[in-house]
Amino acid sequence: MDGFDFNSSEKADASELQRMIAIEQQKAQFQAQVHNFTEVCWDKCMDGGPSSKLDSRTEICLVNCVDRFIDTTLSITNRFTQMVQKGAH
Repeated sequence: MDGFDFNSSEKADASELQRMIAIEQQKAQFQAQVHNFTEVCWDKCMDGGPSSKLDSRTEICLVNCVDRFIDTTLSITNRFTQMVQKGAH
């Protein structure tokens, strides 16, 4: 392995580092998806552009977007929790 002789502690540290990097990459992907989702919701709900008052259709659209965002966030949070718990065992 490239001339390096890793002991078990170093191998465990490297494995933990790889796991942490994978989690951080997934967090970054999630944040990118949140940004995309926000843009899609804004474009879909605010098709006429911003105004001083929301009409009922726009308000319902935004509420639905927020509800789906919360559902998605909870689902992904649960997934991250499961990943962390798996890594800890």
